[in-house]
Amino acid sequence: TTHNTQHTTQYPPIPWFPWMHTHTLSCLPHIEQQQTRTTCPPAAGACMHPHAHPGAETEEDSDSMDAQVFSTFSSTTTAKITPREEDYSKWYQQVIACADLVDVSPVRGCMVLKPNGYALWEGMRDDLDRRFKETGHKNAYFPLFIPQSFLSKEAEHVEGFAKECAVVTHHRLRSAVDENGKNIVEPDPAAKLDEPLIVRPTSETIIWNMYGRWIKSYRDLPLLINQWANVVRWEMRTRPFLRSAEFLWQEGHTAHATKQEAVEEAVKMLGVYADFCKEVMAVPVIKGEKSANERFAGAEETYTIEAMMQNGWALQSGTSHFLGQNFAKAFDVKYQDSEGGQQYVWATSWGVSTRLIGALIMTHSDDTGFVAPPKLAPTQIVIIPILKKEGREELLAFVEKVRATLAPHFRVEVDDREGVKPGNKYYEWERKGVPLRMEIGPRDMEKGAAFCARRIGGKKFSLPIDDNLVASVNTLFTEIHEEMYNSAAERLKERTYRVSTYDEMVSRLGDGGFFLVPWKADNDNEDKIKADCRATIRCYPMEYQISEELTGKKCFYSGEPATHMAIFARAY
Repeated sequence: TTHNTQHTTQYPPIPWFPWMHTHTLSCLPHIEQQQTRTTCPPAAGACMHPHAHPGAETEEDSDSMDAQVFSTFSSTTTAKITPREEDYSKWYQQVIACADLVDVSPVRGCMVLKPNGYALWEGMRDDLDRRFKETGHKNAYFPLFIPQSFLSKEAEHVEGFAKECAVVTHHRLRSAVDENGKNIVEPDPAAKLDEPLIVRPTSETIIWNMYGRWIKSYRDLPLLINQWANVVRWEMRTRPFLRSAEFLWQEGHTAHATKQEAVEEAVKMLGVYADFCKEVMAVPVIKGEKSANERFAGAEETYTIEAMMQNGWALQSGTSHFLGQNFAKAFDVKYQDSEGGQQYVWATSWGVSTRLIGALIMTHSDDTGFVAPPKLAPTQIVIIPILKKEGREELLAFVEKVRATLAPHFRVEVDDREGVKPGNKYYEWERKGVPLRMEIGPRDMEKGAAFCARRIGGKKFSLPIDDNLVASVNTLFTEIHEEMYNSAAERLKERTYRVSTYDEMVSRLGDGGFFLVPWKADNDNEDKIKADCRATIRCYPMEYQISEELTGKKCFYSGEPATHMAIFARAY
């Protein structure tokens, strides 16, 4: 591998890993980290020519564009967020900046998760981890580095990821002097690795190498392992949470004695993801099966959950794969069955990533800023004391009593900063998406109450500070969650359209939405549609793959007898 000097000249190398060599990489439609080569949607409701590239970027470097946003917008700046209807892409990035979720990294293609952003991921991780363990899975950790030869063992898999891989070729640096006489460091030619190492894009290969050691008998099955990790799929045109070179995720990898058990596992874990999205994120999703073109590299079937964003675009929010025996055969993973015979095991893998945070933002947020569901909000309640010259200490003591009552049950902050007007505090915490704001002044204290505002709107109200306070807040949060979910579910229902002709879909694509159509599976026709109007098959929704839906239906594109009901949409 040749050292990419142009890359390291323009952008500083990763400080602790400067001998990483990278290849020019492309985007793949089947991977969890990103869905489509388009990066910016049009303004919601904008009309687009059916052959136009939706939301195409200019050649201006996208990281510098991000840097400009993050230098201009924050939770405390007065810069107004661009309305969604005006420019959805700008709105998305500005909401993130104003909520203090991420910042631009000096490493091109990577982002820095700030405390608020990481807290969202921690909340997702903790809840999902509990669900995984309740379904019998255990956590493990596998190396970040994968021998290059491992990826060659599963041909379809390596083809899927080859263009995204970062490759380590040396294990040591040395001091040197460049042509200008400046002291530098460079890879030591004497430290070249015998075999290059791939920085983990996904872990199937190294995990299945280990499973070959661990699985000998039917008594060793099923093997149900999950890993929380970071992965690298090299991207140069980034969007926070939706597309980055490095991101956080979990990946489950399971081995089973029979095909039926493996398929049931893959479908079950998709259900776990769907339940999590509904119960924790307040995001409705459609469960379905991917078309052959959109399957994960090396999978026999890929199952997906698809969410609709406010502009009507789709976001793949989680995938679960039935891998058949492909990896078992590639790594010779067999078990002895109860009759003494040797059998290849059956496999699944499944994962979600920090992309879920992007789904959360684009499902719920508004033109004021971020809107967080109560179960995931980094700060669930902010208490703002309205301080006067008289009775200051007494009021702060009352506020502390309220905080102490709530703190064992909720994530609470008290904003008693001096020199900041209450109105400015309200504005800041609204941008950060805090579900419940409590304002407590002298009159509220006299009444034994707090004057409250919900982030999702509605009239302000007085909340008694009494023995029922915790129960009252729990009830409020349940109501907020239900309202957020119902609003998103209604949008999904209203903007899912049944169309019978391709021309009808194309004429309406500019306004966004999901298009439920009869479809005859055909990879070539699928590619033609994508090239023509940039719509892709998001999934074959499970609930519609029934005879009542398909009997007598003709494909909306080819006119041949339909094999599936499919959802087409533009997607991230």
